[in-house]
Amino acid sequence: MTVGVAELGNNRAPLPDISPKSVPLVERVSVVFFVVGPIVAVLTSVPFFWGWGLGWTDIAIFALLYPLTALGITVGYHRLFTHKSFKAKRWLRVTLAILGGQAWQGSVIFWVADHRRHHKYADQEGDPHSPWAFGPGVWGLTKGLFHAHMGWLFRKHRTSRRKYAPDLLADKDLVLMQRNDVYVLIAATTLLIPMGLGALLTWSWHGAVTAFFWAGLLRVFAGDHVTFSINSICHVFGKEHFQTRDRSRNVWWLAISSFGESWHNLHHADPTSARHGVLKGQIDISARVIWLFEKFGWVWDVRWPDEERLAAKRIY
Repeated sequence: MTVGVAELGNNRAPLPDISPKSVPLVERVSVVFFVVGPIVAVLTSVPFFWGWGLGWTDIAIFALLYPLTALGITVGYHRLFTHKSFKAKRWLRVTLAILGGQAWQGSVIFWVADHRRHHKYADQEGDPHSPWAFGPGVWGLTKGLFHAHMGWLFRKHRTSRRKYAPDLLADKDLVLMQRNDVYVLIAATTLLIPMGLGALLTWSWHGAVTAFFWAGLLRVFAGDHVTFSINSICHVFGKEHFQTRDRSRNVWWLAISSFGESWHNLHHADPTSARHGVLKGQIDISARVIWLFEKFGWVWDVRWPDEERLAAKRIY
């Protein structure tokens, strides 16, 4: 059973009354177990491996590289290529596309097509990853969370790139990076770079292998899991500060690790805004990075939030 009705033109059927406050405790627990469980499992494994399979070198390389691939997704794939929140110099566009590719979330054109489709049909039939696709209730929400988190990635049919990303198909740089051989090379560097840094910093194979695992594989796992959590948990519960036509919510405890992407309610209320955390105390690292790029003259025509538009959609 799916929730919602297929979009007809720009009209949508109203969503059923499944507000965050009405979600039973057992369903909230299932959300936390499903989404937070894997992260907790990884963190609790750290003390067991410390000094043998994990050291300060691995932590340092992880801390150096995680922000780069995260910004490749948040600033590059999402705010630049999907929503055109700003314009950027060619070298920066290419750099962000490469960093996003290193996150192992697919080539930029496929990613953008899926995300634009998500916004068109958010939490309605046609949305590629709505957690409400199987209805409410423990079983429906469990299936929906798996689907929204990662199950949708295994679907048989791809979102049409020609329909949802024709502008990117006209970009020769992005088309080149979409080629299988080029993308495989980009994806491989996300493991080879930390492995090389581990070898150089420790001058040992042991350092290379541990960096490959912790600062390579585990870094990709952590980054992807955070991104997937925006699709799943940020459409199930959290706070709603702005009016939208979907179930997008703000989740504060994901703000740092997602570099501001978890201020998801504002994003759906104003998708082209370069800043998602617009209220007091809402940290948005990606927006600050775009601000710095603008100061350096690397980006321009930045679509910063408009106070009047925000006020019109604000829920008090």
